[in-house]
This record gives sequence, C-alpha cells and structure tokens, in this order.
Amino acid sequence: MPLSTLTVTQYNTYIKQIFDAEELLHNIKIVGEVFGISKTRNAIYFSLKDETSAINCVSFISQIFDNFEEGSKITVTGSPNYYIKGGRLSFVVNKAEKFGQGELYMQFLMMKDKLEKEGLFDAKNKKPIPKDVKTIGVITSKDGAVIHDIYSVCSRRNPSVNIAIYPTKVQGKNAEEEIAKAIEDLSNFDKIDVIVVARGGGSMEDLSAYNTERVARATFACNKPIISAVGHETDFTIIDFVSDLRAPTPSAAAELLTEDVSKRRTQFENLLFSFKNNIDKISFELTAKLQTAKENYVKNVDMLLRDREYELALLDKTLIGLDPKAILKRGYAKVEQNGKVVDKAKDIVLSSKLDILFYDGKVVAKPEEVKNV
Repeated sequence: MPLSTLTVTQYNTYIKQIFDAEELLHNIKIVGEVFGISKTRNAIYFSLKDETSAINCVSFISQIFDNFEEGSKITVTGSPNYYIKGGRLSFVVNKAEKFGQGELYMQFLMMKDKLEKEGLFDAKNKKPIPKDVKTIGVITSKDGAVIHDIYSVCSRRNPSVNIAIYPTKVQGKNAEEEIAKAIEDLSNFDKIDVIVVARGGGSMEDLSAYNTERVARATFACNKPIISAVGHETDFTIIDFVSDLRAPTPSAAAELLTEDVSKRRTQFENLLFSFKNNIDKISFELTAKLQTAKENYVKNVDMLLRDREYELALLDKTLIGLDPKAILKRGYAKVEQNGKVVDKAKDIVLSSKLDILFYDGKVVAKPEEVKNV
C-alpha cells in the first residue's frame, strides 16, 4: 500500500497520540542532574541530564524549585508531552524530590575543601586592590556582553582607564588551560595594574573551567591583584575564593576599579564655586575697608586742615597785631635820626634832621624846627 502524504499537523498529532496512549510513560519517575533553569510567569523550564543524555522539562508549579538549584540531582515525577504546534517533546513535571547533589557539585565541594586546607583561600594571602588604576587586564571571551558591559561602565565613570583584553574561551574544551595561561601571562606584564577574570552567568557545567585546580593555582600564584567576576551574583566558583576580591558581576568589577570622575568634577566645581564666593567676599570686605579707610583719611585730613587754618588765622592775627604799621595806623608815629629810633626827646640831636614815619609815608623835620618842650 503506498504511503500517504501527511501535513505537519497530522504528523505531530499522530506522534502526540502515540505518547498519550502509552500508559507506561504516564506518571513515571526520572533521575537526573538539573541544569539550564529559566523561569517565566507561568512556567519553569529546565533540563535533566546524566553522563550521556539530556531531556527538556517543564513544570507549571512555581514552588517546585524552592529547595533545588543548578547542579542538584533530583527525582522528578511526571509524563511526556508532545507539543503539536512546535513539534517539541517535553517532560511535564508535577513533583520533584532531592536525590542527592549532582556529580559536578560534588567535585566542586571536594576541590574547594582541598584548596581551602592548603591555605589558598586565606585572607592573609590576599593582595590589596590598588586605588589608582590606570590599566585593567580583562580575561574573558572576545565576544558577548561581558566586555561590552565593562567598557560601558569604565567609559562612563572614568574614560582615562585603559582596558586590555586577553581573549580566552570561557567554557568547553581547553577553556581552563587558556584561562590559566592568560593569568600567568598578565601576572608579569608591568603595565597591568589589576586583572579581572570575567564571564556571564550559566549552569555549573558552563562555569566548570573556573572550578578547576589549574585555574585556582594560577590565580593564587599571580603577582597582580585579581578580581573574579564570574557568573551572576548567586553563582560561586573556586576562583571566587582564591582571588583577591570577588565581584558579583563583571559590571560590578568595573565599578569597583574606576573612580567616578563625574563626582570628582562635581567636587571640583563645588570647590571652585566656593573659592570664587570666598574671593568675592574677601574682595567686598577689602573694598569696604578701603572705602572706610579712605573716608576716615579724608575726614582726618579735613580736620587737620581746619586745625592748621585755625592756627594760621591765630598766627596771622598775632602777626597783624605785631605789625608796626598797625600801631602807626592808630595815630602813632616812629621817629628816627641818623638811622636810629629815637624814643626819648632828650636823645634828639638838634643839629641833625629827623625822620618821622607814619603808616602811609615819612616826613622829614629840619633841626631848626625842632624845639624841646
């Protein structure tokens, strides 16, 4: 019998009917490790995996992951559902129970315990983060949002800070070797002030390169201060404990290492404004004092001049009183003979002429005209 041609909808409907009709697939339990959790308003999407396979899961129970996280090994109960419109198979979970920690998480705990006992996490080994950072070495993927976020924060806060990118893989094969080598190379690069090891969030498997002993020991041996900025704020990796400082996100690392020059500019403008106000105040006060001093000087000079004018008037009056002509004006006359003043009648020499001085002129008297009375 020839095969009939099916539409996509007919094909997907047929597959869904097969899954729905198979009783053995209903209300079954599956064990696996959780990864790739994402949430929407109505559903939680995630995957379960073991050593070789993975399945997509969905749950419409919002509280189902209150006690679980990435890397948890759980047992879920539910049934497969084939979505006709999208042609996708999902396992619809209606119950989840803790089975035990996932293998990756157990490896993480073992490595953390080992390195902690060796002292790689000790606070005494932490290098201080420099205050005046001129160049930041960033170890991350050359693609993606991480480097864009760091550039954006630095350019906004302090454009004078240089960003030196050392591109590496951030997950997958050889990622840990590339990250460790980048740390070792930048460790001895003089122009680098501080190193930031960064990547975006992801599952524990995605972040596994940062949980390796190779990367941890390279970080511990680095000569430069290192800030780890791996994953989201809730993600923790081994490098977070070994590094000198952990930033919750790459953007936060950029914030920590750059001083906001706009604040410094505002402070400078405020100081300049305050300085100008003080200068204006001092100038006003000096001008007022100068004006007061000028007025006092003019006042004192006027008083001094009046005093001197009064003294001069007294002297003038005194001089006028001492002027011989002033006496003559009162009806007196001055008698001289032979150039000498004669103030007594007995001193007159009859043989010589007399000069009689009035205030308005002189009269000469002949000797024969002079008689003693």
